[in-house]
Amino acid sequence: MNKDLPQFEEDADDLKDLLQQFENLKSGQSNSFLDEDSFEQIIDYYDEQDQLNVAFLAAEMGISQYPYSALLLIKKAGLLIESKKYKEAIALLNKAALLDSTDVQLYIFKTDAYIAMNQHAKAVRVLEDQIEVFEGEDKTELLLELADVYDDWEEFEMVFDVLRRALLHDNNNEESLHKICFWTEFTGRFEESIRLHSDIINEHPFNELAWFNLGTAYQGLKLYEKAIDAYQYAIAIDEKFDYAYRNMGDAYIRMRRYAEAIDILSKHLEIAKPEDVIYEAIGHCYDKQRKYTQARYYYRKASHLSPTDDKLYYKIGLAYMAEENWANALKSLQSAIKFNKQSSDYNVATGECYLQMGKYKDALIYLLSAVRIRPNNAKGWQCFMRGLYVAGFYEEALGQLNALDPKISTKPVFQYYKAAILFRMGRQKEALLQLETALQRSPKLAKQFVELDAELLQHTSIVDMLGRYRSSLRRKK
Repeated sequence: MNKDLPQFEEDADDLKDLLQQFENLKSGQSNSFLDEDSFEQIIDYYDEQDQLNVAFLAAEMGISQYPYSALLLIKKAGLLIESKKYKEAIALLNKAALLDSTDVQLYIFKTDAYIAMNQHAKAVRVLEDQIEVFEGEDKTELLLELADVYDDWEEFEMVFDVLRRALLHDNNNEESLHKICFWTEFTGRFEESIRLHSDIINEHPFNELAWFNLGTAYQGLKLYEKAIDAYQYAIAIDEKFDYAYRNMGDAYIRMRRYAEAIDILSKHLEIAKPEDVIYEAIGHCYDKQRKYTQARYYYRKASHLSPTDDKLYYKIGLAYMAEENWANALKSLQSAIKFNKQSSDYNVATGECYLQMGKYKDALIYLLSAVRIRPNNAKGWQCFMRGLYVAGFYEEALGQLNALDPKISTKPVFQYYKAAILFRMGRQKEALLQLETALQRSPKLAKQFVELDAELLQHTSIVDMLGRYRSSLRRKK
């Protein structure tokens, strides 16, 4: 049996009695009496129940009975802010401050009112005037409120500065540590974060959040080894710190240490709720190791959690394509396109599958869609030109090349393609001139020419020209 249950039932009975006394007071029964704390509870109850009118009535009755209660004036001011009566709220808070200036909630409500009126400078002034007056948790609360003001004001550098002040005041405060982690990354102030959290760790070596923040700062500077060391300390302190496992996995991936990334991310799955991004990341690691069956397994697990995520079906399709399993690749790519018809990459990959299967008409439909979606994308045009070439539509390919925007058509790869097309059309003299121009501009891209059509190497003139340029490249080295 829950030990807290009797206490809960007792509290519920007490609240029920208070509400009945309030009803008696409303109906004019003279024997009803409520103290300040009771009115506060009643106001909070009706406020939480979204019965604002009754909460207002309770506040008015309480203030009439206790006209010098700063607590009840502040409560009423909060209700006025909820009702968007900001000026009335500020006037009431000023009155409350004369009675008791030690209630932090007074300044937070005043700040909320100024923010709502888009008067951020006044909100900042209210808080700055009080931050040095208060100590301990109250001071931290005001600093965190000030950070929120700067966030709403879109003064993002100041958000970091204020959170740094909050940690200099209380370097073990959990909320400040959580918030500054995000703002360090947002503002890119990684070096300052490293200094700050190193100092905190010197004083509190078992603060896992400080170690984690130190890791994220190192990771922001691409110092992945140091980041991993920091995350390992965080995990040593709290072995169920799931975000540390997640970030460590990301650091290993960026270092291309895929086996270690898989190990760490698998541990994340053991301690945290399964997430599509974690399954996807593990799939990515297997993909990079060319373990395509395992990659697809994890991409599918990710897709079960996020069934409308088109990029997962695309990645499954690419994993099949890497194994030249064109039919299964096609099924996955069609699922991707079902969710996102406007992806040039999906259309290109689908066109490539059809091309490999010898279904040229279908291939060209998708490849043409790709260039229509992104008409200025050179990769899309290259795939479309290759499709026309493989399908034997040389005249159409040449016409498309000649009609292309010069910014695209003058790229060396298209000059190689044009040379190949001209050879296939029997225009060998023009083809050799085009090939020579391409070789002069980018000899390293000659492999694109060979990959397009290896049979062209049967022409002695082509082999001789390629040989001369390879010799020239070797001499330059």
